[in-house]
Amino acid sequence: MNKVKIEETTEITVKGIQGFIERRVTKFGSGAKVDCPKEFLDRKVYLIITSDKE
Repeated sequence: MNKVKIEETTEITVKGIQGFIERRVTKFGSGAKVDCPKEFLDRKVYLIITSDKE
């Protein structure tokens, strides 16, 4: 698997949001995962990574 390049930015604007879910990223094998409700399966999602580890 190729490493994904992350572009740093200080602002993001997204229209048409129905809501958001805040979850902790947890270890899953040699990668990571974020749990979310199954109603969002097969949907396009955006994961915003912050420098805050808390």
